Amino acid sequence: KEVKFNRHNVFERDGHTCQYCGNEFHERDLNLDHIIPRDMGGKTTWENIVTSCIKCNTRKANRLPHQAGMHLRCKPDRPRWRPFVHAIPSEEREDGWNHFLK
Repeated sequence: KEVKFNRHNVFERDGHTCQYCGNEFHERDLNLDHIIPRDMGGKTTWENIVTSCIKCNTRKANRLPHQAGMHLRCKPDRPRWRPFVHAIPSEEREDGWNHFLK
């Protein structure tokens, strides 16, 4: 089953962390940034959207990251989550299951 593309899931994928400065924020202090801006042909996809803080989003503006002197902390990708695994806290899982859950 694919993970639905929405704001909350992008924030979850990126760990509520700005993908430019690396700081963690509350959802209300985050934006979604098109790595390749829409007016340059960038699409709204998992691979072209990252979490950014307001300060970094403003600094990057409508440019490519390298044009703004910025770098992504990691390459964005479509998540491959297993919802039932995330429902059980890792400290409550038995070690013998780790091989199967990875």
